[in-house]
Amino acid sequence: MTEPRIQYAKTSDGVSIAYWTLGEGMPLVYMPAPTSHIQLEWQKMPEARRWYERLAEKRKLIRYDGRGIGLSERNVTDLSLDTAILDLEAIVGRLALERFALYVPVFYGPAAIFYAAHHPERVSHLVLCNTYARGSDLKLAQGLVGLMSEDWELFTETYAHVGLGWSAGEPARRIAALLRESTTPDVLQRGVRKAQEVDVTAFLPKVDSPTLVLHRRQVRIMDTSVATGLASHIPNARLVLLEGEATAPYLGDVDAMFTAIDEFLSEGEEGEAGADAPEAGAFRTILFTDVEGSTALTERLGDAKARGLLREHERIVRVALKSHRGSEVKAMGDGFMASFPSATKALECAIAMQRAFAEHNASAGEPVRIRIGLNAGEPIAEDDDLFGTSVNRAARIAAMAKGGEILVANVVRELAEGKGFMFADRGETELRGFEDAVGVYEVRWRDE
Repeated sequence: MTEPRIQYAKTSDGVSIAYWTLGEGMPLVYMPAPTSHIQLEWQKMPEARRWYERLAEKRKLIRYDGRGIGLSERNVTDLSLDTAILDLEAIVGRLALERFALYVPVFYGPAAIFYAAHHPERVSHLVLCNTYARGSDLKLAQGLVGLMSEDWELFTETYAHVGLGWSAGEPARRIAALLRESTTPDVLQRGVRKAQEVDVTAFLPKVDSPTLVLHRRQVRIMDTSVATGLASHIPNARLVLLEGEATAPYLGDVDAMFTAIDEFLSEGEEGEAGADAPEAGAFRTILFTDVEGSTALTERLGDAKARGLLREHERIVRVALKSHRGSEVKAMGDGFMASFPSATKALECAIAMQRAFAEHNASAGEPVRIRIGLNAGEPIAEDDDLFGTSVNRAARIAAMAKGGEILVANVVRELAEGKGFMFADRGETELRGFEDAVGVYEVRWRDE
């Protein structure tokens, strides 16, 4: 492949961040390492170049240097968790990425975990490789850290062999040289000290993205227990332990590392349309959305402008579905039908939708108001669609709602009992096409 073109993104605090992109398809944002230099890696590290080329065969790979390192702006003083997130946000914003996978090497684990916990709608997959959530889990001898300012060349050689294994030979020497080109002793020393202070373990249970925790058993700077701890505290995590001592994924058993990542991302790419496809006989919570007054909207604005608003409606709904593991069953022009394996997730998704539309409407010239209805049961699954009484009842309940409302059948309220949701009784209601009245409740989602 041709050497990728270096480009720049500007952070919200004014720092220039260097990046390149390679390949096409689902975006995979590759966070930096301390030895990060996106140009010299390609030119002088053939192992790294082959690794990037393999990752970019099926997807769009986005590689960047963090502030203070590589080709990004070097004259910086703040190397905190917050600024690492600003760097990531600059890349995401510059490329207008709505949803992407995230690959995370050693020192950027805490920033990625914090970001994924706060932006589940954006991070489709999280790959944590030889990394941690708590800086105190790093086994870096203070003597080694102090060596940075005393003998920079000796430090880089020692660090490269500790990180890659003493048998790494020539690759370790090249990485030591790359580290000397990537940053300065002062920047790296400040960065390491900041890294040792960070602790984001409280955010691990809040990571909603499918997560792959990869760890090589013989890595010297981190025990295997760190990886098992990550996997046990992230709700949707998969742990893969591999043999080897190199923290760099492109050294050692590269094939095993690549296969684990590629299979994990490929599974997710195939299922991006919905986290849980309709399953025959399964108990599901069914959700319908509908744009209030869509016909009048089209007559008033004309086809082109109305379609633009409906596209924004589709974007907001799909972001909420993805972040709450909802399956889009079908889009119906001015509404959606979706299903969830959990009533709690369906309710959380409905509330997220209404809040997102409320935020959109606060600054929009033309507001978009949606009504949402939910029911639960065992629908019939056929040809990637759902049918049956539970589906029809959900659609009728949605039709009862006003713009900005979430109405649910009593069965949904009962399934979510004790989960912190607030319901207002709307009484027994007769639904068109049903003989028996059904108990309907309004979900109170506004802060007040």
